[in-house]
Amino acid sequence: MGPEAQTRRNGPVPEASRSIPTKPADTDWCLDSWYPALRSSQVKAGKLQGATLLGVPLAAGRDKKGRVFVVRDSCPHRGMPFTEGWFDGELIECSYHGWKFDGHTGRCHEIPSLMPDQDLDVGRIRAKSFPSEEHDGYVWVYMTHPGSRSAREPAPRLPVFSDTYNREQLFAHLPCSIDHGIIGLMDPAHGPFVHQAWWWRGRRSIHEKQKIFEPLPNGFRMRAHAPSSNSAPYKLLGVYGKPLTTISFELPNIRREEIHCGDYWFSSQTTVTPETHDRCRIDFVAAWNIFRWVPFLTPVLRWFGNRFIGQDQRTMEKQSIGLKHDPALMLIDDADRPAKWYFQLKKAYLESKRDGVPMKHPMDGPVTLRWRS
Repeated sequence: MGPEAQTRRNGPVPEASRSIPTKPADTDWCLDSWYPALRSSQVKAGKLQGATLLGVPLAAGRDKKGRVFVVRDSCPHRGMPFTEGWFDGELIECSYHGWKFDGHTGRCHEIPSLMPDQDLDVGRIRAKSFPSEEHDGYVWVYMTHPGSRSAREPAPRLPVFSDTYNREQLFAHLPCSIDHGIIGLMDPAHGPFVHQAWWWRGRRSIHEKQKIFEPLPNGFRMRAHAPSSNSAPYKLLGVYGKPLTTISFELPNIRREEIHCGDYWFSSQTTVTPETHDRCRIDFVAAWNIFRWVPFLTPVLRWFGNRFIGQDQRTMEKQSIGLKHDPALMLIDDADRPAKWYFQLKKAYLESKRDGVPMKHPMDGPVTLRWRS
């Protein structure tokens, strides 16, 4: 069938374009936003832990009271990384000249080389510190746009729906930009190909799906619906009745899924965090009160979860080989519509920050999408 016949029968053939950047520029970061910089377990008392977030080197520490702080991993004197120095639970000491700083405020406390008669107010010298919060097993850091005066909302939290529940964390590094990480995360059509397994799904299970999406202030949501009938884990939930699941995405990088069945629930939050332009990290945290009576459930879920995320990781590693050549790419309807919304949302967000105008949402109401997976 030639291109003209294909156009008449199925509509215009989509053209490849470069609207999906392989490596976003610095101006493409969604600032004035919270990001999970580290897992809480990485930050030990009396020791600084390094990390990179949006290309910025960070040093995180935990003081003697257990409170977490985050500073730029660079002494303002000569740029020596603080992670090459020492932390006694109260002050950071640079290994180059012994300057000492408060990790929570960044304020300088001591410069050993100063003579008593040398007039310098060391307290006016500051290392760059970042607002931080710790919960759900992560250290969240607020990355601010230069000169921004936007009100800072609390860091995102994993929704939970009872007082008692189990919780688990997983993570993986991806050799790609945040854009490719996110559109891969929300892609509804790759499951039967990337996640083929007896315990999940396969190509023979592909069938038509139809879901209603509706706008959120900084994202969109798939309305509550019956979980996928071709995924084995969802079928197990039938012991509790008829479950309903809701899936949402919100800028800059958060995908949430909630499954409810009466008083029983499963809640997950997945973030794709940019470390550099071509490397990001996927963090997954889940909480649940279902099947709590099943022995060894948490290690079993951890094993399956690591296998699942590992499949995504290997796929992105293979894709990165092709992306090195900066190919022209395309997005189609309806399966790629969430990816289109993501790029439109991100563009609207960046324009609103740049121009100081309200953000214009790409969706003006509910939309029904159909695809096969």
